[in-house]
Amino acid sequence: MARRGAQPPDARHPFGYGREIYFWAFVVAMLIFAVGAGVSLYEGVVHYRHPSPLENPTVNYIVLALAFLLEGISWSIAVRDLARQPGSGGWWQVLRRSKDPSSFIVLFEDSAALIGLVLAAVGVWASHWFVDARLDGVASMAIGAVLAGVAVLLARHAHGLIIGAAADPALTRLIRETIDRHPEITAVNHVRTLHSAPEVVFVAVSADFADDLSMGDGERVIEEIETRLRALSPKIGPIYIRPERREDALVFDE
Repeated sequence: MARRGAQPPDARHPFGYGREIYFWAFVVAMLIFAVGAGVSLYEGVVHYRHPSPLENPTVNYIVLALAFLLEGISWSIAVRDLARQPGSGGWWQVLRRSKDPSSFIVLFEDSAALIGLVLAAVGVWASHWFVDARLDGVASMAIGAVLAGVAVLLARHAHGLIIGAAADPALTRLIRETIDRHPEITAVNHVRTLHSAPEVVFVAVSADFADDLSMGDGERVIEEIETRLRALSPKIGPIYIRPERREDALVFDE
């Protein structure tokens, strides 16, 4: 997935293949979580309707505890990786703003696994405590519901990236301020950003240039602005700057 998304632009895909990563993130949501939810729900219904005889739960507890320990380590590593990413508001806010599927897929998967293991342990305990093997089937159905919920969250996040997600508002604001400070720009009509890959942002700008600028000076100003913008962040990729009078521009709230 990452290798395919890193292919350079060509005639058919002039902005590269970076957004293919988002497509496969959507596929992962459907295949792993949605299918897993269906299987868990099916097994839960089967075990509820046809409960198996109860056995010694000790081995089950040991296996679940080891699995929880390993998944917990993986989850903590994923959270630390997110916390180290630029941004404020904690790892959850960073996760919501993340444009890299590799980060949120791992965290979603580990979180679902931990919740599922807890539900499985509760199901094993309850089925023995209340001497009712059907409760194990109920736990399996609850795990299926968790997986279905994670599938919906992941699919929604991937869907937003597929149709086109803007860059972080802080970066967009910094781009606008940088352009607005240029002495030969009288107004910044709008700044549009789009992630064409997790680490590549396409920038489109409409700006009102000083009326006395010649064609040559206008080209110089655009080159200066592009240089300043690329210095803001390594994520900034293609830049399109359109000279446009303020009164003729279609301005949206940003």
